[in-house]
Amino acid sequence: MGCADIASKWKPNGRWQLALAPLPAGPMSSELPASHLLTLLLAVLVLALAGTILANHRRRDRLQREHMQAMREREQRLRLSLWASNELYWQYDLRTRALEKTRVLPDQANDLIVQSVLDADPQIHPDDLPAVNQQLRDYLQGHHPMFMSEHRMRGDDGQWQWVLLRGRAVEQDADGRVVRIAGTARNVDSLREQENQRQIAAMVMHSMAESVAVLDADFNFVTVNPAFSQMSGYHPEDVLNENLALLDSPRQEAQFYRDVRAAVHSHGSWAGNLWQQRKDGSQILCASQCSQIDQPSGARPLFVLVASDITERHRIEQELRYLANFDTLTGLPNRTLLAERLSRAIVRARRERNKLALLFLDLDNFKDVNDTLGHATGDRVLRAAAQRLQEVVGEGRTVARVSGDEFTAVLEDLNSREEAEACAQRILTAFDAPLKLDDRLEFTITPSIGISLFPEHAQVPTDLLKFADTAMYHAKAAGKRASMCYTDSMAVDLRRRAHLTTSLRRVVERGELQLVFQPQQVLGNGRIEAVEALLRWNSPEHGQIPPAQFIPLAEDCGAIIPIGDWVLQEACRTLAAWHRAGVDPQVSVSVNVSALQFLRSDLSQSVSAALAQSGLSPSALELELTESVLMANAEAATERLQDFRKLGVSIAVDDFGTGYSSLAYLHRLPINTLKIDKAFIDGLLLSGDSEDTTITTTIIAMAKTLGLLVVAEGVETPEQLAFLQQQHCDLAQGYLISPPMAADACLQFLLEAQDNAGAAAVQLDPGALPA
Repeated sequence: MGCADIASKWKPNGRWQLALAPLPAGPMSSELPASHLLTLLLAVLVLALAGTILANHRRRDRLQREHMQAMREREQRLRLSLWASNELYWQYDLRTRALEKTRVLPDQANDLIVQSVLDADPQIHPDDLPAVNQQLRDYLQGHHPMFMSEHRMRGDDGQWQWVLLRGRAVEQDADGRVVRIAGTARNVDSLREQENQRQIAAMVMHSMAESVAVLDADFNFVTVNPAFSQMSGYHPEDVLNENLALLDSPRQEAQFYRDVRAAVHSHGSWAGNLWQQRKDGSQILCASQCSQIDQPSGARPLFVLVASDITERHRIEQELRYLANFDTLTGLPNRTLLAERLSRAIVRARRERNKLALLFLDLDNFKDVNDTLGHATGDRVLRAAAQRLQEVVGEGRTVARVSGDEFTAVLEDLNSREEAEACAQRILTAFDAPLKLDDRLEFTITPSIGISLFPEHAQVPTDLLKFADTAMYHAKAAGKRASMCYTDSMAVDLRRRAHLTTSLRRVVERGELQLVFQPQQVLGNGRIEAVEALLRWNSPEHGQIPPAQFIPLAEDCGAIIPIGDWVLQEACRTLAAWHRAGVDPQVSVSVNVSALQFLRSDLSQSVSAALAQSGLSPSALELELTESVLMANAEAATERLQDFRKLGVSIAVDDFGTGYSSLAYLHRLPINTLKIDKAFIDGLLLSGDSEDTTITTTIIAMAKTLGLLVVAEGVETPEQLAFLQQQHCDLAQGYLISPPMAADACLQFLLEAQDNAGAAAVQLDPGALPA
């Protein structure tokens, strides 16, 4: 009996497939029992069920492996995320108060491993713990959707560190109360430091005195500080998103501002000065610096513009530059700018093989203008003289004021000395016409001019100036209102002056000075009650130097201060010695005081020291000052003279009558004596010259009115003495009485005069008169 073959095989899809082979045709096929067929079908079903079960098992196993792989990958990603974010995972059990911290760390093989630590003490900083507990209570009470706290916790190194905690409830008890919170924590020390730095930077920017503006890549305003608003007049809301061109000033070309911004883009910075326009339209000069700030992630850069208003400083600098180079009174170049221009002129003359002349001009007797008409009028004369000189020389040539009444003119492109001399003569002629000071006042003054030439006399500016100055002094000595060109013979005088000046600086320590004394006779009784101390210099190198030569030099070089102190000390010491030797204590000594001593030195201290060291009574000392010194600044003179009056020292006005003192000023000055200048005494009683007689009579009468003593200087004839006695002059001094004498000779003279007390006035000694 045949039956169909049953075959089965496993397919790749995991399913069993059954195949029934066809039965061969035969006589027995129709004879298969039904029970056999049922058994066969049952076997097939069992096989199919077994295949299905096996397939499902294998599919579940594959899915399980895939799930485990995904779990491992997610765990690895979680570890990597925690490690990369520098965060740790934490769980806090509210029941046990234990904190479990889990962090991911690399091992020695650089594999990421999980490390968990259970800590019964969270180690929160005591100062932060109350705030942390409050945040936790607020979360548990439902006030916040998440627990979040930033506080300090102790790190693995034992140091406090700032951490940011975030967490949520992950477990609740049967009553719904939260018993466990979990979350992440991050160290935020660096973030807090960055935020602190940002706040500091913002505070600094806000408090800076300089204007600060942050600009975007197109130079539009992003933010500004208060100093910007104060400087520009614009409020922050006025300029936000506006372009920096809003501040461009019309004082500079628009292209200049475009070039500046292009430079910032190209080089990353720019610094310099530029003009800006304020909101009210006014212009300010700013010292500006613009720098580029690169942004992260390739964003377009920002620019920071820092600016300071230097308008006032610029104005002051301009004024200082002007003051450094120009004379404020006349507007002419000063000595500094003259030297610079003269140097350039010499370079041009040397290159072009031309001559150059320097004219040095001094106004004759200008000192008298200040003394008589006042410094205000003197300044007007100087301005008018400067204008006159510039007009004659020409606008294209340099005219400079080098000191008080001294001017220079630089003459370029000359072919001969005669051209310079002709220009000097034109100046002299021009000054013959009065200077017009205003609509009502005119003033005539003459100059003396010295000329030096390049390259004939000098090659450098200092020598040209020195030689022109020397030539000017010779022109003045020749009678004033003259011009002279420098010659080599003048250098001899110049060198002599230089040598004398050098010697004067050590004249006191070398003991080369000497005092001589000239007695003053009281005309009423013939007694000698005063002497004048006169200074002499007997130099081993230069011989006997007249006071008229060395005293002006001493004043110029400042040596007059120590010389004057020596004279005071020597005069007081000598008179004190005379008193001890028997000279009448009523005899006093007069000492001349120079202008420099009176105005610049602490003269009252020197006088006090001289009196203290010598033991001389202050009433025996008289200081003589010239009329011009006192009148130059009567207010200051009065204050200084009061100091001497407090010491008990007398004050005499020397050479009185040569100036033009105001009677009102004389009355206010604390003086004791007027000394009539020798020039007026010389002219007394001369035929055809009554002016000196009138002046002398007037001075004596005025002094009597003011309660002052009068001393006549230079009395040399009995007729002069008789006239002075007739006019009730108090004292006389001159060769008729006695020539100046050395200290020993004068002491003998005084002692003999005392022995003849009550006799007639000392008779004329013909041998005592000057030749």
